[in-house]
Amino acid sequence: MRDAHSFDEFYRSTSRRMLRYGYAVAGDYTEAQDLVQEAFARAWRQWGKLVNHPAPEAWLRLVVARLATDRWRRLHGLRGVLSRSGAPASVSAPNEDSVLLVNALRQLPAAQRQALALHYLFDMSVAEIARETGVPTGTVKSWLSRGRSRLAALLPDYSPELEAHDVA
Repeated sequence: MRDAHSFDEFYRSTSRRMLRYGYAVAGDYTEAQDLVQEAFARAWRQWGKLVNHPAPEAWLRLVVARLATDRWRRLHGLRGVLSRSGAPASVSAPNEDSVLLVNALRQLPAAQRQALALHYLFDMSVAEIARETGVPTGTVKSWLSRGRSRLAALLPDYSPELEAHDVA
Protein backbone atom coordinates (compact mmCIF):
# COMPACT_ATOMS: atom_id res chain seq x y z
CA MET A 1 0.00 0.00 0.00
CA ARG A 2 1.29 3.43 -0.92
CA ASP A 3 1.48 6.08 1.76
CA ALA A 4 0.84 9.43 0.11
CA HIS A 5 2.03 11.41 3.12
CA SER A 6 5.45 9.74 3.23
CA PHE A 7 5.83 10.10 -0.54
CA ASP A 8 4.92 13.79 -0.34
CA GLU A 9 7.56 14.25 2.34
CA PHE A 10 10.12 12.39 0.23
CA TYR A 11 9.25 14.53 -2.78
CA ARG A 12 9.52 17.80 -0.83
CA SER A 13 12.87 16.85 0.64
CA THR A 14 14.47 15.60 -2.60
CA SER A 15 12.86 17.36 -5.57
CA ARG A 16 15.22 20.35 -5.72
CA ARG A 17 18.31 18.14 -5.50
CA MET A 18 16.89 15.80 -8.12
CA LEU A 19 16.24 18.68 -10.48
CA ARG A 20 19.79 19.98 -10.04
CA TYR A 21 21.10 16.46 -10.60
CA GLY A 22 18.88 16.00 -13.68
CA TYR A 23 20.16 19.29 -15.08
CA ALA A 24 23.75 18.22 -14.51
CA VAL A 25 23.12 14.89 -16.22
CA ALA A 26 21.01 16.14 -19.14
CA GLY A 27 22.53 19.58 -19.66
CA ASP A 28 19.11 21.06 -20.40
CA TYR A 29 16.71 22.40 -17.79
CA THR A 30 13.51 21.39 -19.59
CA GLU A 31 14.87 17.92 -20.28
CA ALA A 32 15.86 17.67 -16.61
CA GLN A 33 12.32 18.55 -15.55
CA ASP A 34 10.95 15.78 -17.77
CA LEU A 35 13.47 13.24 -16.48
CA VAL A 36 12.84 14.06 -12.84
CA GLN A 37 9.07 14.06 -13.30
CA GLU A 38 9.23 10.61 -14.90
CA ALA A 39 11.53 9.35 -12.14
CA PHE A 40 9.16 10.56 -9.42
CA ALA A 41 6.21 9.00 -11.26
CA ARG A 42 8.06 5.68 -11.27
CA ALA A 43 8.95 6.12 -7.61
CA TRP A 44 5.28 6.68 -6.78
CA ARG A 45 4.30 3.50 -8.62
CA GLN A 46 6.92 1.57 -6.61
CA TRP A 47 6.48 3.51 -3.36
CA GLY A 48 5.17 0.50 -1.41
CA LYS A 49 8.55 -1.21 -1.92
CA LEU A 50 10.71 1.89 -2.25
CA VAL A 51 9.68 3.34 1.12
CA ASN A 52 11.61 0.47 2.75
CA HIS A 53 14.60 0.77 0.43
CA PRO A 54 17.81 1.63 2.30
CA ALA A 55 18.50 4.58 -0.03
CA PRO A 56 15.40 5.70 -1.95
CA GLU A 57 17.10 8.90 -3.12
CA ALA A 58 19.94 6.89 -4.62
CA TRP A 59 17.36 4.73 -6.39
CA LEU A 60 15.78 7.89 -7.77
CA ARG A 61 19.15 9.21 -8.97
CA LEU A 62 19.77 5.92 -10.74
CA VAL A 63 16.40 6.19 -12.48
CA VAL A 64 17.14 9.78 -13.59
CA ALA A 65 20.54 8.74 -14.93
CA ARG A 66 19.12 5.75 -16.81
CA LEU A 67 16.31 7.82 -18.29
CA ALA A 68 18.85 10.42 -19.44
CA THR A 69 21.00 7.72 -21.01
CA ASP A 70 18.01 6.19 -22.79
CA ARG A 71 16.98 9.56 -24.20
CA TRP A 72 20.52 10.34 -25.27
CA ARG A 73 20.72 6.99 -27.10
CA ARG A 74 17.44 7.61 -28.88
CA LEU A 75 18.50 11.11 -29.91
CA HIS A 76 21.92 9.88 -30.99
CA GLY A 77 20.31 7.20 -33.14
CA LEU A 78 17.92 9.74 -34.62
CA ARG A 79 20.79 12.07 -35.44
CA GLY A 80 22.53 9.19 -37.23
CA VAL A 81 19.44 8.47 -39.30
CA LEU A 82 19.03 12.15 -40.13
CA SER A 83 22.67 12.51 -41.13
CA ARG A 84 22.41 9.52 -43.49
CA SER A 85 19.14 10.68 -45.03
CA GLY A 86 20.23 14.29 -45.48
CA ALA A 87 18.59 17.53 -44.50
CA PRO A 88 14.82 17.67 -44.75
CA ALA A 89 13.39 19.53 -47.70
CA SER A 90 12.54 23.12 -46.96
CA VAL A 91 8.90 23.90 -46.58
CA SER A 92 7.47 26.99 -48.16
CA ALA A 93 5.21 29.33 -46.25
CA PRO A 94 1.50 28.58 -46.51
CA ASN A 95 -0.33 30.57 -49.14
CA GLU A 96 -3.09 32.99 -48.22
CA ASP A 97 -5.84 30.57 -49.28
CA SER A 98 -4.49 27.89 -46.95
CA VAL A 99 -4.41 30.29 -44.02
CA LEU A 100 -7.99 31.43 -44.69
CA LEU A 101 -9.21 27.85 -45.04
CA VAL A 102 -7.50 26.69 -41.84
CA ASN A 103 -8.96 29.64 -39.90
CA ALA A 104 -12.43 28.82 -41.22
CA LEU A 105 -12.04 25.12 -40.42
CA ARG A 106 -11.10 25.98 -36.85
CA GLN A 107 -14.47 27.65 -36.44
CA LEU A 108 -16.39 24.49 -37.34
CA PRO A 109 -17.49 21.93 -34.76
CA ALA A 110 -14.99 19.10 -34.41
CA ALA A 111 -17.30 16.49 -35.97
CA GLN A 112 -17.86 18.57 -39.12
CA ARG A 113 -14.14 19.33 -39.38
CA GLN A 114 -13.29 15.64 -39.02
CA ALA A 115 -15.86 14.58 -41.62
CA LEU A 116 -14.64 17.17 -44.14
CA ALA A 117 -11.01 16.20 -43.57
CA LEU A 118 -11.69 12.48 -43.98
CA HIS A 119 -13.83 13.07 -47.06
CA TYR A 120 -11.60 15.55 -48.89
CA LEU A 121 -8.12 14.77 -47.65
CA PHE A 122 -8.39 10.98 -47.41
CA ASP A 123 -10.99 10.58 -50.15
CA MET A 124 -13.15 8.46 -47.87
CA SER A 125 -16.76 7.73 -48.75
CA VAL A 126 -19.63 8.57 -46.44
CA ALA A 127 -19.94 4.89 -45.50
CA GLU A 128 -16.23 4.67 -44.64
CA ILE A 129 -16.44 7.80 -42.50
CA ALA A 130 -19.52 6.43 -40.75
CA ARG A 131 -17.68 3.19 -39.96
CA GLU A 132 -14.60 5.01 -38.67
CA THR A 133 -16.51 7.48 -36.51
CA GLY A 134 -19.16 5.01 -35.36
CA VAL A 135 -22.16 7.08 -36.45
CA PRO A 136 -24.94 6.48 -39.01
CA THR A 137 -24.33 7.52 -42.62
CA GLY A 138 -27.09 10.12 -42.34
CA THR A 139 -25.15 11.84 -39.58
CA VAL A 140 -22.02 11.95 -41.73
CA LYS A 141 -24.04 13.41 -44.63
CA SER A 142 -25.38 16.05 -42.26
CA TRP A 143 -21.89 16.90 -40.98
CA LEU A 144 -20.57 17.24 -44.52
CA SER A 145 -23.51 19.37 -45.66
CA ARG A 146 -23.44 21.64 -42.62
CA GLY A 147 -19.66 21.89 -42.76
CA ARG A 148 -19.70 22.90 -46.43
CA SER A 149 -22.45 25.45 -45.79
CA ARG A 150 -20.61 26.95 -42.84
CA LEU A 151 -17.35 27.12 -44.83
CA ALA A 152 -19.19 28.88 -47.66
CA ALA A 153 -20.53 31.43 -45.17
CA LEU A 154 -17.12 31.91 -43.56
CA LEU A 155 -15.34 32.25 -46.91
CA PRO A 156 -17.73 34.32 -49.07
CA ASP A 157 -14.96 35.78 -51.30
CA TYR A 158 -13.24 32.45 -51.74
CA SER A 159 -14.18 30.33 -54.73
CA PRO A 160 -13.38 26.92 -53.27
CA GLU A 161 -12.17 23.99 -55.22
CA LEU A 162 -14.31 21.86 -52.92
CA GLU A 163 -16.23 19.98 -55.50
CA ALA A 164 -19.55 18.71 -54.28
CA HIS A 165 -18.54 15.07 -53.99
CA ASP A 166 -21.35 12.63 -54.24
CA VAL A 167 -22.41 12.10 -50.62
CA ALA A 168 -24.63 9.14 -51.31
